Amino acid sequence: MEIVVVDGQGGGIGKSVITAIKEKNKDITIIGVGTNSIATTNLKKGGADIIATGENAVVYNVLHASIVIGPIGIAFANSMYGEISPRIAQAVSESEAEKYLIPISKCSAHIVGVKTSSIPQYIDELINMLNI
Repeated sequence: MEIVVVDGQGGGIGKSVITAIKEKNKDITIIGVGTNSIATTNLKKGGADIIATGENAVVYNVLHASIVIGPIGIAFANSMYGEISPRIAQAVSESEAEKYLIPISKCSAHIVGVKTSSIPQYIDELINMLNI
């Protein structure tokens, strides 16, 4: 199983996700893909086995992944203050990978029926859903 974790801005959510996954199962291969070098550096600090940066890296890796994880903004063009290009959003939405999107407020999408939680609570829920 190959998990791709996508993040932008400072990469803090992705770093926390990777750390939590690695605590549960060190044998899972995680590719950390940042929309910028700061995010990518933090994904590596979280324990990503492989890292890459930029639009093309996101597009390529999400299309080849088994699972894609990231903040919900990765599926919306121009979200995360413009870091998510239309090409990235399209690649995420068209990927046949299972997608686990963390609902945070840095995009203009609101998911009805989702309770507001803290990032650590969302990550705990994610780990339970992954069943690793």
